[in-house]
Amino acid sequence: MMRAVEDARDSATEALFEPTLRLGVTGLSRAGKTVFIASLVANLLARGRMSRLKAEAEGRIGAVALRPQPDRDVPRFDFESHMAALSAPEPRWPQGTRSIAQLRLSIRHRSANWLERMTGDSTLHLDIVDYPGEWLLDLALIGQDYAAWSDRALALARAPLRAPLAAPWLALLDAADPDAALDETQARALSAAYADYLKRAKAAGLSGLTPGRFLLPGELEGSPALTFCPLPAGSKRRRGGMRAEFERRYDAYVARVAKPFFRDHFARIDRQVVLVDLLGALDAGPGAVADLRDAMTAVLGCFRPGGGWLASILGRRIDRILFAATKADHVHHVQHPRLTAMMQAMLRESVARAEFRGAKVETMAIAALRATVEQEVARDGRQLPCVRGRLLETGREAALFPGDLPDNPAAVLAQAREDAPPGAGWLGGELDLMDFAPPKPSASARAGDGPPHIRLDRAAEFLLGDRLA
Repeated sequence: MMRAVEDARDSATEALFEPTLRLGVTGLSRAGKTVFIASLVANLLARGRMSRLKAEAEGRIGAVALRPQPDRDVPRFDFESHMAALSAPEPRWPQGTRSIAQLRLSIRHRSANWLERMTGDSTLHLDIVDYPGEWLLDLALIGQDYAAWSDRALALARAPLRAPLAAPWLALLDAADPDAALDETQARALSAAYADYLKRAKAAGLSGLTPGRFLLPGELEGSPALTFCPLPAGSKRRRGGMRAEFERRYDAYVARVAKPFFRDHFARIDRQVVLVDLLGALDAGPGAVADLRDAMTAVLGCFRPGGGWLASILGRRIDRILFAATKADHVHHVQHPRLTAMMQAMLRESVARAEFRGAKVETMAIAALRATVEQEVARDGRQLPCVRGRLLETGREAALFPGDLPDNPAAVLAQAREDAPPGAGWLGGELDLMDFAPPKPSASARAGDGPPHIRLDRAAEFLLGDRLA
């Protein structure tokens, strides 16, 4: 009883005098979510590289420390292990989280307002909530019935970009009779083949993959809630048939998986970061860009104010959303304005398609952990702006010219259709990106410096700078 009273008293004190900002961090396919969180935390703890965070530049941040998280039933983000992997003598990229996780930082700071400074320092609790991007996209299922979801999922699977990845599942589906009596063995085979297709699509860098728990099943693996798949439209709905049972299982997934996640976790988020591997999509071809654009539209739809069930859990609570194009260190800084322009153009198109209004939305090109340095290389009588780093596949160091990013985002988006085959005409056939390993620890690193990055301090200023003012 005493513990309950103490917890209630602490919560009331915190709400009145020590405000909390809950920052949701998610990422579309292979965007580097775990590295972003680890580097952000490390750079807030050691702020030597955070000059664009205004409160730090003005000397108003007194101390930052890790604290026990408030939600005791949510796994803790394993910051220490991830940083150990990144800072080892032979550093490696950490394993991505496969479920929701959380971490709390407490930031002691002085107000920029002289009148407020008279009351002493303030404390802002920053709760970082890490969750898979696939779970965010599940929100769209709440407003869709099984038939509408099936139609959309089948159209995507049969598009040229995905058809080779979905071929084994589509072959099983073509041989099945959705209106026949349910055969549980066949149902398991179909759902397993559909899950395999989603995994292949994710490995290929595609983003619009639902239901999200087919990729990260956790404790639901093998349950009826994950034993279904899209079925083609039909005129019959036989009682006890496959179509009727799959529809019931889809409804159960929405009710028991999607809705509780958004009610218990997503609805409490104040601000959101969505990490995007735009360079990877550009490198993969027009279909991948079209797929990413559709995923961004779906993400924005999740934040759209409106009526109905979503309004009851979302309201207008999330007031800032950052879409960050990651891996900016894979190209020379002279290309960064083009990368940012492409991100802005894609976001404008997604905003229009989602009919989004409400939160302040920003785009940025960043590298949460800078894995390269820049170098000019003479070739064929001209100086090429290159990046140098350790290649992930071989570990050897190399200087590479990745090519020029397009200077006309509208023209690129016009080509980005899922039925447009990749070829020499795409981006002039010149873009050539490589995967880099994390940088080895530098002997010249200064005390008080966090990991090297690109614009992580600007991202922090957008996300929490006003709360440190």
